[in-house]
Amino acid sequence: MTKPIILYGHAGGPNPWKVALILEELALPYEHKIMDMSDLKKPPFEALNPNGRVLVITDTNTGITLWESGLIIEYLVATYDKSSRLTYNSSPEKFYVSQWVHFQMSGQGPYFGQAAWFKHYHPEEVKSAKERYFEQVKRVFYVINKALGENGGRAWLVGDKCTIADLSFVTWDVLVPWIFGDEADELQSEVKEKYPRYFEWNKRLMARETVTKIVEDRRKALADH
Repeated sequence: MTKPIILYGHAGGPNPWKVALILEELALPYEHKIMDMSDLKKPPFEALNPNGRVLVITDTNTGITLWESGLIIEYLVATYDKSSRLTYNSSPEKFYVSQWVHFQMSGQGPYFGQAAWFKHYHPEEVKSAKERYFEQVKRVFYVINKALGENGGRAWLVGDKCTIADLSFVTWDVLVPWIFGDEADELQSEVKEKYPRYFEWNKRLMARETVTKIVEDRRKALADH
């Protein structure tokens, strides 16, 4: 019997919820420990992650503690997805899946994060920086839209099924309306017009039962913390 995996996260941060989504997809038991930001740079937590940031998992079944969200979701499917429901064992598909997971980490996460920072948190307004990162968010939409249109069009980024290549983008995408704030309605119209394949792909992802659950769990966590 699989013992619960311990997930150290934060109520609002998208990366812990990305891993929670994969845990839900694989129907793995887990305990989500919501951390206070003030505790992350202290020795007890830094013993788990020297970077002093969430997320971290401790897998009590294997004795492994890991940090970095992309690695963690690849670890989870390699260890527990024996039927390859969320990935592929064949080549080149398994490498294409990993390629998209890495693009999410290098392309989506950093740019969406900087867009959020310059829209909501930077102490003074830097219009050029905000506009740059808003454009980079749209560039990610463009890349996904273009990929989905190749070879006559397809529903998912790799092969004929939803994999971690697709799911890894969800929890940052959920934040887009908040990131853009008063510009969100205008963005949605632009996305529907310019990136229709991305728009429909995102709708398919957001309709998944696991995604609905994670969005609601995050809402409750934010309300409680």
